[in-house]
Amino acid sequence: MGMVARMPTNMDTAPMPIDAKFLTLTQWLSPSFPVGAFAYSHGLEQAIRSHWIENGEDLREWLDTLIRHGSGRSDAIWIRLAWACKDMSDVQELNAQCRAFAPALERQREAERQGAAFSNVASHVWGLKLPMLQLPINLGFAARQEGLDIEAVIALYLQSFLSNLTAAAQRLMPMGQTEGQSILAQLNAACIEVAADSRDMGIEDISSTAFLSDIAAMQHETLQPRIFQS
Repeated sequence: MGMVARMPTNMDTAPMPIDAKFLTLTQWLSPSFPVGAFAYSHGLEQAIRSHWIENGEDLREWLDTLIRHGSGRSDAIWIRLAWACKDMSDVQELNAQCRAFAPALERQREAERQGAAFSNVASHVWGLKLPMLQLPINLGFAARQEGLDIEAVIALYLQSFLSNLTAAAQRLMPMGQTEGQSILAQLNAACIEVAADSRDMGIEDISSTAFLSDIAAMQHETLQPRIFQS
């Protein structure tokens, strides 16, 4: 007797809550949101040129280190701290500290220009009060104004961050879309873990031990020829 396929029921999977706020968040962090993220490699271009990254596994390890121990982890903390700010003076002071922690001029400029673009679009479309802040600060402050869940904000930000870097790597080295998506899928758990780990962290926890990534950002400032701004 042949096997009869059983249709899944509501007991098999829990429903995923979808509402307008969730869709707003995915819109903000979509590759189509005009912050110009495609123009930045976050030092990846230099790392590939220096042969520190030569294949998909190298890239996966690089990205995993970046969000667990480098700028991804720091951004998660900055976003959470910005979400906790109650007024404009607090967030402006936090933004100044965020700028001071940038390990390279290009890193600071990358976050500044993307943050300005985010502020421009979000202010016009959602009517938010956003000054020109670094992207993680602006995102966290905007998320508070819209009442978005901070855990989801950070996890989706990190996934978007990794997605942009994977797309950059595909333009710089021989790696197909399937392998790129496989790398992203393997890093999903890390995005959730880093978001959770940032819950009890403050400015005193901002640090980076992703040293090669920071060095690549510094060296990229004089790299020629190049196709990315960072």
